[in-house]
Amino acid sequence: MYRSLIISLAAAAAACSHAEPPHETVRPVKVAVAAHASYVDKDFAGMATADDAVNLAFKIAGQVSSVDVSKGESVTRGALLAQLNPRDVELQVASARSVYEEADAQLARMQRLLAHEAVSRQEFESSRTRYAQAKSSYENAVDMLADTKLRAPFDGVVERTYVDTYERVQSGQTIVRLVNPVSTTVGFTIPENALSAIADPSTRFYVEFDNYRGVRFDAVLKDYARTSSDAYGFPVSLRLRDVDTSRYDIIPGMSCTVTMQSGDDVPSAVALPLTAVCAPAEGGTYVWKVSGGRVYRSEVVLGEIFGRDRVIAQSGVEPGDTVVTAGVYRLAEGERVKILAR
Repeated sequence: MYRSLIISLAAAAAACSHAEPPHETVRPVKVAVAAHASYVDKDFAGMATADDAVNLAFKIAGQVSSVDVSKGESVTRGALLAQLNPRDVELQVASARSVYEEADAQLARMQRLLAHEAVSRQEFESSRTRYAQAKSSYENAVDMLADTKLRAPFDGVVERTYVDTYERVQSGQTIVRLVNPVSTTVGFTIPENALSAIADPSTRFYVEFDNYRGVRFDAVLKDYARTSSDAYGFPVSLRLRDVDTSRYDIIPGMSCTVTMQSGDDVPSAVALPLTAVCAPAEGGTYVWKVSGGRVYRSEVVLGEIFGRDRVIAQSGVEPGDTVVTAGVYRLAEGERVKILAR
C-alpha cells in the first residue's frame, strides 16, 4: 500500500514538472495615434448680435403724446414709433411762416423799386438778407415739426421702450431701441494669450449654434478691441459667411460656440486626447505607449488644452506613437494589451 502511494506521488510530481506556466492576462484597450498639432482649435462661448441696432431719440425736447409701439413689435422702415405734443412747434411754424411771407413780399417790392432806381442797391441787399433769414427760420421750424414724430430708420423689432405717454423728455434722450431681427454677426471674448492668433491672417473661425447642433458656419473676423475695460477678456466680432437665411433663422441673442483654428506656435508639439493623460497621485504626467503588444509609461510635458478634448504635448511623445486613451490608471508597466477596434 505504501509502495503504491509513493508511486502515485512520484507520478504526480513528474506531471507537475511538465505543466505549462499560468496564462498571462491580456487587457483590452482603446488607443489613438499622436499627430503633429499643425492647427490648434480653441472654443469660446459666443452670442449672435444684431447687425443693426440703434437707440432712437427726438432731436427736440417736449412732452410725449404717444408711444405707438410696444416691446417685441415688428416694424417696417418709416413706421411711426412715438410722437411729441406738436402744439408749441406748430406755433413756431405759424410765426416763422408769417415772417417769411412778409419778407418775401418785401423783397418782391424792393426788386420792383430797384428796377426803377427808386431804392438804393444797399437797401435791396438788406431786404434780400432779411428774406434769406426768414426763409431759413421757417424751414427750420417745419423740420422741427417733422421731428416731433419718431420713425423707424429700417425694418426691425422694438427691443425696448424707455418712456411713457405724457412724460417730458430732453433732446437726445433714448425713447426706443430698435434692432434688426436678422443677424450675421457673432460676438465673443478672448484671453490675452489669444490676441496674436486673432491678428494672424491664417487663423480661421467656425461657429456652431446651440439651435443647430452639428452645423458649422464659416466666419471671418469683423473687428476686435486691443484693450479691455474689465477682466473678462477682449471683445471680438465675427461675420458669418454664406448663411442660408431661408433654412437657418439666426437672431440676436442666440448662444453659440466659436471655434478659432490657428497655427500652433510650438512646431514640435503633438496633439493628444485628454483621456490619454495619466496624472497619478505620486506626481508627474504620463501617457501609456503601445509597442509590440505591451504598454510602457512615458513622461510628457503638456501645453495648453484646446478644442473640446485635446491637449498639446510639448515633449515625451512623437507623431505616430500609439497611446492608450481609456483605463490609463489600471495599467502596469510592460503589461500585455489588445487593441480594441475603434
